[in-house]
Amino acid sequence: MREILDLTHRRKNLAEITVPLPGKTRIFTVSNQKGGVGKTTTTVNVAASLAKLGARVLVIDLDPQGNASTALGVDHHAEIPSIYDVLIDDFPLADVVQQSPEFDTLFCAPSTIHLAGAEIELVSQVAREHRLRTALEQFVREADEPFHYVFIDCPPSLGLLTINAFVAAREVLIPIQAEYYALEGLSQLLNSIRMIQKHLNPPLRVSTILLTMFDGRTNLAHQVADDVRAHFPAEVLATIIPRAVRISEAPSFGQSVISHDPSGVGAVSYLEAATEIASREAQREEALAQTAEENTTELMTEGATR
Repeated sequence: MREILDLTHRRKNLAEITVPLPGKTRIFTVSNQKGGVGKTTTTVNVAASLAKLGARVLVIDLDPQGNASTALGVDHHAEIPSIYDVLIDDFPLADVVQQSPEFDTLFCAPSTIHLAGAEIELVSQVAREHRLRTALEQFVREADEPFHYVFIDCPPSLGLLTINAFVAAREVLIPIQAEYYALEGLSQLLNSIRMIQKHLNPPLRVSTILLTMFDGRTNLAHQVADDVRAHFPAEVLATIIPRAVRISEAPSFGQSVISHDPSGVGAVSYLEAATEIASREAQREEALAQTAEENTTELMTEGATR
C-alpha cells in the first residue's frame, strides 16, 4: 500500500511540473563500455519522456544491433536508408530520420545490419572521427523546427562509432547498473572521455550519471549508489531507475515504457529523470548567467573607481 501511495504522489507531482526547454540543442552521447547496464533502454525512455513533456527529440541509433530503432517502432531492415549511409556515403541526416509512432515530436535515425561493417570502412574515410558531427550540425542548422535534444546510442565498445558519437556530442549521459563492477567500468569510460576531450572535442563533459536496474532490497545496490554519489556528487541524478518487468518487456512491443506502461513505476522513474535532466541544466545556465553578470558589474565598478 505504501508503494502504491508513493507512486500516486509521484505521478501527481509530475503532472504539475512544467519542464524548461533549452535555448539551443543539447546533444548527448549515452555511453558505457560495459554492456548490459541499460544504455539503450535509458536512451529510448529518456528521449520518449522528454518528447512527452513537450520537447522535440532525435535519437541516433549508432549500435549495429539496432535495439533503439526497434524500441521506437522505427523500420530498420537492410533496405532502409540509415545512419550507415550518413557515415559512409555522406547522405544528409535528414534523408534517414524517421518519425517514431510514439510521439509527434520524437524522431529516430535508425541503424541497420550494414552498420556492423562501418568500423572497418570508416578507417579509410576522410575526417573519420568527425563524420557524424558534420552531418548532425548540418541537420540541426537546417531543421524546419528546432530540436531541443539529441541522444546518440552507442555500442558497448570504444571503436570509431563510439568515437564519432563522443566528437558529435557536447554532453555524456552514463547509465550505471547498481552492481559490484560499476565503478571499475566507470573509471575506464572516464579515461576514454578524457582522451576525447584532449585530442578531439574539448567542450565535451560528463553532465549526467543515472543509476539503473536498482534493486532496493539488496544492501549491495545501496552501497554502490552511495559510492557513485560520493565520487560524482554533481553529476548523479537523484532519480534512480528500478528493476521493473515492464521496462524490460516494452521493446518487444516496439515501444518505450513511457507508452507501454505510462502509469507504472518504470515510466514514472524515467519521466522524473528526464525532468531532472532538463531542470538541472536550466539551473546551471541561470547560475552561469548570474556569475557573468556579477563579473561584469565588478569590472565596471573597478573601471569607475580608477
